[in-house]
Amino acid sequence: MAGLLGIGLTGILSHQSALNTTGNNITNANTPGYSRQEVQFETQTGQRTGAGTIGSGVSISNIRRLADEYLVQQVREDSTLSGEQEALNSELTRLDNLLGGESTGLSNALNNFFASLQNAAEDPTSLPQRQLVLSEAQQVVNRFQALNQEFIQQRESVKTQMQQGVKDANTLLKSIAELNLAISESPGLAQGQMPNELLDKRDEKLRQLSELVGIKVSEAEGSQLNVSLSNGLSLVVGNNAAQFGTQESAEDPTRLSFTLSNGGRTVNVDEQINGGKLGGLRRFDNEALKPAFDELGRIAIALSDTMNHQHEIGMDLEGDLGGLFFTDINSQEAQRSRVVANGANQQPQTGQLAVEITDSSALAAGSYSLQFSGDGRSFELIDKATGETVNQGRLPDPVQSEISMPGFNIRIEGGAFNAGDKYLVQPSRNAAEAIGLVVNREEDLAFASPIRASAGDQNIGTGEIDQGVMLNVRNPFTNSLLPEFSQQGQLSPPLEVRFRDDGVGNLVFDLYDDSTNTLLQAGNAFTPGVTNKLFPENPSDPNYRGFQFQVKGDPAPGDRFVIEYNGNGVSDNRNVERLAALGTANSLNNGSQSFAEGYAGLVEDIGVKTRQSQLDLDAGQTLLEQSTAQRESVSGVNLDEEAGKLIQYQAAYNASAQVMSVAQDLFNTLLQSFR
Repeated sequence: MAGLLGIGLTGILSHQSALNTTGNNITNANTPGYSRQEVQFETQTGQRTGAGTIGSGVSISNIRRLADEYLVQQVREDSTLSGEQEALNSELTRLDNLLGGESTGLSNALNNFFASLQNAAEDPTSLPQRQLVLSEAQQVVNRFQALNQEFIQQRESVKTQMQQGVKDANTLLKSIAELNLAISESPGLAQGQMPNELLDKRDEKLRQLSELVGIKVSEAEGSQLNVSLSNGLSLVVGNNAAQFGTQESAEDPTRLSFTLSNGGRTVNVDEQINGGKLGGLRRFDNEALKPAFDELGRIAIALSDTMNHQHEIGMDLEGDLGGLFFTDINSQEAQRSRVVANGANQQPQTGQLAVEITDSSALAAGSYSLQFSGDGRSFELIDKATGETVNQGRLPDPVQSEISMPGFNIRIEGGAFNAGDKYLVQPSRNAAEAIGLVVNREEDLAFASPIRASAGDQNIGTGEIDQGVMLNVRNPFTNSLLPEFSQQGQLSPPLEVRFRDDGVGNLVFDLYDDSTNTLLQAGNAFTPGVTNKLFPENPSDPNYRGFQFQVKGDPAPGDRFVIEYNGNGVSDNRNVERLAALGTANSLNNGSQSFAEGYAGLVEDIGVKTRQSQLDLDAGQTLLEQSTAQRESVSGVNLDEEAGKLIQYQAAYNASAQVMSVAQDLFNTLLQSFR
């Protein structure tokens, strides 16, 4: 009877544990990271008799945690991918909506501005039309600055998310290290009795960490796990955890860089942060936000440059030459703001550099790293986007010199440079913020051309002269006013073109100062019957005058044409027509894109990246769902299955109790037989 009681008791105790385990599975069915547990039964050692071995009951050999390490690792990897794409897509969508919105984008403002110039060309003396031009120009400035400010706000939002992500990652790293210690100290570990709940918690912390950054996990002694970045830098070793951090980037103070501190040593790990939310934010900043800053600035520079040039060579309502329309793209402040010294440069950090825009149509959107080596005078200019060296050489002694690039020059103004010094060169990054409207009076809008021509009253030939085209009012090499426009309100000197026969039957023309009748240039060849240009168009030619006139037909010897300042030419609309034509002129990408097309290209680029990121996000989420489902098929709790086990274990428990009841009845019968 004692054996029968023991057998029944082992059945009751074992199945009670099985019922408890099943109940625990059911109550944790919705606990994140929980792995289903299973009781493993084994028969106890039997009692040997002459007739054979009699069983002595059942015992529990192990409560097994159902987990497949391969599937757990797959969930981590897919969580890393999904976390990266989710962060990237969220920020790209925000940027895409900003640039493509009718009220938030730049397209409508540009279209309205150039439309107002076209309307003003119909009545160039109308002050209301001129006021509308100023109003629409200010709207263009406002949109550039508003977009730039939105970019800055998104950049700061990304930085805030990075800082919060680092804090979350550090909390998880500390928890993983603590769980490693708790697992290694768990009673029964040496006998293979695993602390299932602690293992589940650690796996869940690792999964959460993988949502933030890509990690590698490896096994260590004592059932501990070591965690590292993709390049092998340790994050968790046993019960020791490293700490992520952020700091102002030495290269670009407006950005953050990631650091990793471990054992009193801090290293920059910016390049090793891949995957997860932190990797997605970093990708967005490098692949979308920085290029958007550069491209918007490039459009602002080209618009300012072309408008300023065309406006300067016009004449305002008061007869003066037009000045700047938008802010000067090559002011000293603007030039020096385009270069940022690396915070890690060696002392004394006296190098002075500036960037001058030389040709806005050839300017590309991008950033460069200027690096010095050797004795500090050898330099290398590296394209940040491609990593390729685009210029290299050696500074002269003294160092004052220029490094020429398409569309801009890097001017070395002075100072000393050390080997290893770096400078971030950003030709267009700040231009959208710096653009401003200089013209503030309707009368100051230069809608007329400052030159005109007229034919002599006594002309007898069929020659006709056009009204001329302005090329420049400044010397492109010195930026000083040309002598012809040095006197306000007049052409210095006014010119007269006189045709004559050179004595051998050829028609030539002489150029005179019309105010003093002084010969300036004699014997210029003329070809009858075709259009002839009167002046050189190359600024380096000593006879360059900043304008061009053309004569067609057959002038007769003795015919004259007078070229003078367009005084009182308030109804002239020649310059405003050229200003309006800039709206469709190809002023970007070496004359292949208009302003609208350039901005549309920016919108399209961000739109394509947003669409691609959405596809990648959908794919990543699908993979995560599949790997999660696969893990759940092994580790997840099936309530129907657990309910069946409850019935099974309950029946076994009841049967074991019945065994004990039979043993009791037998014992009672035996006692009664001795009464």
